[in-house]
Formats: sequence, C-alpha cells, structure tokens
Amino acid sequence: MSDQAVAEYRIEDLAHHSGATVRTIRAYQDRGLLPKPERRGRSNVYRDTHLARLRQIADLLDRGYTLASIKELLEAWDAGRGLGGVLGLVAEVHGPWTDEEAARISRTDLNERFGGRPDDDAVDEACELGVLERIAGRPDEFLVPSPQELAVAAELYAAGVPLSAITGHLRELRGQVEHIASRFLEFTTEHVFARYLGHVPPTDADAAEAATMVRRLRPLAQQTVDAELARAMRLFATRHLQRHLGAAGGAQPSGPAPVSLPAETVRAVQELVGSEHVAEFVRAATERELQARTMNDLVSRGGR
Repeated sequence: MSDQAVAEYRIEDLAHHSGATVRTIRAYQDRGLLPKPERRGRSNVYRDTHLARLRQIADLLDRGYTLASIKELLEAWDAGRGLGGVLGLVAEVHGPWTDEEAARISRTDLNERFGGRPDDDAVDEACELGVLERIAGRPDEFLVPSPQELAVAAELYAAGVPLSAITGHLRELRGQVEHIASRFLEFTTEHVFARYLGHVPPTDADAAEAATMVRRLRPLAQQTVDAELARAMRLFATRHLQRHLGAAGGAQPSGPAPVSLPAETVRAVQELVGSEHVAEFVRAATERELQARTMNDLVSRGGR
C-alpha cells in the first residue's frame, strides 16, 4: 500500500492502532458512537476516520465525559454543527489552573524531608490524597503534582505538627475548598456561561466564545480566595493572639464577658416563659435585681 493510498484496517488492526479492544470497538458500533465499517465479502473494513473517532472518544473519556454525552457531541459534529469549538472548550477547562509545574522526588529525599525515617503508611496516605503519585516501574521515585503543597507539609512537620494531623487537616481543607470551587462554578455558570450553553451540545461559535471566557475568568477564583484568606487570617490571628495573651495574664480585652448559667436554671426559665424568651427573661430579671439593689442602697444611705 502506497503512502497516498487510503489506509484500511481489519478490526484487530484497528484495535492495535487505537488502543481499544475488539470488544470495545464493537460496543461503540452498537451504541452508534462509531460509524459502521464497509462490508467487503465476509470482512469488515475500517478506515482512518474510524481510528480518528476512536481516539476522540478515548480523549473525551479521559476527561471525564460519559458515553452518552460523547454521543451527543459526535452526533452534532456529524450533523454539521462542528466540534472544533466544543473540543477547544473541553481542552480549556481541562487545562492547567495554576502556573505551578509538577516535579519528581526520590524516596530518599522524601524521607529526609520528613524526619529521616521511612514511613510507608504516610506515603500511602499521601498517594491516596494525590500529594504524591507513584511512577510505573520506579518504586523509589514519585511525581509531586504540587511542590508547594508538599513544601507546606514539610514546613509544618518541621514545626512539630504530626503527619497524621497534617493529612487530617488537608482532608478537611480539601472538602471546604471543593465547596468553594463548586459555588464559584455555579455562580459563573448562572451569570456568565448560561448564555453559551443554551444548546446541548453548544454551537461551535458559542463553545469557542465560552472557551475565551474560561481563559479570562480562570485566575479570578484563586485571586478572590487569596484576598479573602488574607483578610480572614489577619482577623482571626489577631483574635487568637489577644485571647492567648489574656489567658497568660496580659491585658484583658475590654467589654462584658459572657456568663454561663447552670443548666437547671435555664431549664426552669424555659418551662416558665418558653425557649424563645429565655434571654429576654434573664435580661429583665438582671435589670430588676440591679434596680432593687440601687434602691436598697439609696434607702440605707438615707437612714444614716
């Protein structure tokens, strides 16, 4: 076959070149994801268009799309609506959301940064959290997706924080940050991207315009979180310092201090006036007591 001849594949050859199994290729045909091959005698003949389609499907699956959504995209493409803008949007969303570059670290260097002693359980947990990633064929080397995150963990460990506390804090923090990310996406989808997503899948032009908006808005989430985190840290760090200095015998913060009432007293007041009126009752009773003491003091002074 010359270089200019149209490439033809048997299903086994197509599987070899695409990385899919023969069973998967047949399943894609049955679901309408892959065009039917040309029937030639008793054999099916596939072409480069089938190979390109299989690679597109594999790429979209790797990005988290379901077969149902992939079918909608491919049907829109086959109907002439275009897929270039949609694939551009997919690539933009799945692109890097940080300028940080991944690095590698050896097991020896990792041990040295965390106490100098091997800790297989800690490594397993770091891999589970994605702080480290194992490298096939290299058991003594790891990929570090975020060197900054690993550096923070090393600094906290050097400051005396146990590894179990660091990983527990990361799990808690991750849940909160994922909530923030979800809310930011809901917010931008409602106010920015809804107009581009009126069609499912979106038109080629709308998808291309949405990809441009993703590039513009990409840094905003991190910038907002950075600013709000700085504000909150300044506020709460100041409060923590004042409280601990006060506990150590320093200047006490001005203003009234909270007073805890015995549980029996609170229950008695609830039975008397209802739960919603407890605070009002306590305030009125206190004022009444203060007034009574003032009057008693005045009477005692007048009798002298």
